[in-house]
Amino acid sequence: MLSLGSALPAFDLPVVPGTGPTRLKDKELDNRPVLLMVLCAHCPFVIHVEDGLSQLDQDYSSRVQFLAMSSNSLITHPQDGPDQLAEQARKQNWSFPYLLDQEQTLAKDLKAACTPDFFLFSPGNGGKQELRYRGQLDGSRPGNELPVSCCDLRAALDAVLDGGAVNPEQRPSLGCNIKWHPGSEPDWFG
Repeated sequence: MLSLGSALPAFDLPVVPGTGPTRLKDKELDNRPVLLMVLCAHCPFVIHVEDGLSQLDQDYSSRVQFLAMSSNSLITHPQDGPDQLAEQARKQNWSFPYLLDQEQTLAKDLKAACTPDFFLFSPGNGGKQELRYRGQLDGSRPGNELPVSCCDLRAALDAVLDGGAVNPEQRPSLGCNIKWHPGSEPDWFG
């Protein structure tokens, strides 16, 4: 997992049509905390938490910059293409940009492993966005009967917004593996 305190990786990525500008660069973000969510359209783990993400968007988007990102290979998983991602965002009424990480560079820089996966950055010393939380939304999974509460991520968001420390005991996300382009899996991946 990416170490806490790591800087937000640089990026310049296209955005799913209808979810924001045509491209977005890290340098265009303002000084609010940044929540980067690794999502996709087909994963049952993502589908399971979509309503919870919609509620988080409503509750926090005025104080936190939400960014979704899809890094799945469209060679092997065309069901995660821009049209499907746009439809997902439209159905959920998400107000945040949905980045297309087609070269999978940002996913590799984040050491992202699965969908969904969550990375919360906030300004540290010198104003640079630094990683405060990386891990699960909550303990709910498809079929385990626990409600989607977003409690782990909410606790991290609240701590960052209140200027406090985020609990360093963070559980990794669990979901579907990122679908890497054939032959391009990162060295650290599974």
